[in-house]
Amino acid sequence: MRDKTPEIPTNIERIVAGVGSPASLFVHTAAFAGFFLLSILNVISWEFMLLVLTTIVSLEAIYLAIFIQITVNRHTESLREVEEDIDELTEDMDDIQEDLEEISEDIEEIQEDFEEMNEEDDEDDNEQPQKRISQAKALERLRRDVESVLADLEALKQGK
Repeated sequence: MRDKTPEIPTNIERIVAGVGSPASLFVHTAAFAGFFLLSILNVISWEFMLLVLTTIVSLEAIYLAIFIQITVNRHTESLREVEEDIDELTEDMDDIQEDLEEISEDIEEIQEDFEEMNEEDDEDDNEQPQKRISQAKALERLRRDVESVLADLEALKQGK
């Protein structure tokens, strides 16, 4: 994302903002009234007043349209930048969501491993007495086999 610093309004933006203000409405109304008053008082002729007034109003309308279009273009660019920022944020959110899903899967695997270890411990605890009995029986057989081998050895010694 871009580091945004507040933009200082340009002269054009100040003009557009000024034209849209109550003060501008008052100035324009006073100017029109003044022109008509000058014609009513016969200071200037009606034809000349209408010619000058129409020319001024036309030029003002042309310049205001240009200024407004410039402002609209700037706002459009600003909106594009905001849209790009939103797209970047959306991508970041998607990445974070994927990371969270991976972490969730890892946690599930760890939980399963932990449960398996607990089950194995439980099985070992249950198998311990059986293993001990089995081992004791095997040891007893081995002891008897060893005694039998020793007895056979003794018999062989005496038979010589």
